[in-house]
Amino acid sequence: MDNPILLDFPYSFETERLIIRGPLPDDAAPLRQAVVESQPELKPWMPWAVEVPSEEWYRVRVREGRLKFLAREDLWMMLTLKENGLMIGGSGLHRIDWSVPKFEIGYWARTSHAGQGYITEAVNGITRFAFETLGAQRVEIRCDVNNERSAAVARRAGFTHEGTLRHDARDHITGGLRDTHVFAQVRAD
Repeated sequence: MDNPILLDFPYSFETERLIIRGPLPDDAAPLRQAVVESQPELKPWMPWAVEVPSEEWYRVRVREGRLKFLAREDLWMMLTLKENGLMIGGSGLHRIDWSVPKFEIGYWARTSHAGQGYITEAVNGITRFAFETLGAQRVEIRCDVNNERSAAVARRAGFTHEGTLRHDARDHITGGLRDTHVFAQVRAD
């Protein structure tokens, strides 16, 4: 694809229990609320959760996220319940390389809705979207080796553990070196 901005694809799609969609301006308050509730669980793994910024910061962030989605630069996605619209987490397709095309899925769950299969459901839906709608050849999940819950999601979603990158990054809290698991699915030949 010469210019991915020409790709037409939906801004939202559904799984059994979720609406998965790009960010909207009204997402700032519910997104911040979900992060505030979940900060203790998110902080060890997500540098953006060390401090919870103001609602105004979130208003800017969701608008920037919408622009990046429309520009096909980063496909940040909100996870909301079909039954009541509650925001229960975030995900998306990041580190996009349209020349392959390949994507990396990131995800987090609102603490009150963790452990109920929502993230695995979202990852399965987003993986399908990447392969069937976006023509992905490769979808990755990367996580800290100590983030056992994240690695379990990757395994449940059928991703293959391809390896561990040793001393791959600095921990955002301690500054120490950390290792990263790499999981992937590739298009079947």
